[in-house]
Amino acid sequence: MKIAALIARILMGLLFVVFGLNRFVRFLPPDPLPAGLAGQFLGALIESHYLYVVATLQLTGGALLLVNRYVPLALVILGPVIVNIFLYHLLMARVGLPYAAILVVLWGILAWQHRQAFAGLFGQRG
Repeated sequence: MKIAALIARILMGLLFVVFGLNRFVRFLPPDPLPAGLAGQFLGALIESHYLYVVATLQLTGGALLLVNRYVPLALVILGPVIVNIFLYHLLMARVGLPYAAILVVLWGILAWQHRQAFAGLFGQRG
């Protein structure tokens, strides 16, 4: 499990650093906006500059994963981003759904490895 968590941490860290940084530096060629609702949704995120906030979260979480510091904090930062990526591909643009599902699995592996950091969230108060 330690090797799986190491691989998951490095893959997720690289993925989020590269794509988060790409929003600011633009070293990857941009894809055309998809048709329909998915394109309208992305267009609204781009026009409102909301994607800069998401990219900052991705860059922060990915960097924390790569340097192996505050990994539970990185998981908390990236969790909502991953949920939104997964739901976007599930509900609007199915073409990226397998990649989004893999990302959810990688996050789950890391969350399981660091489950003791989240134990207080699931404790019953009496």
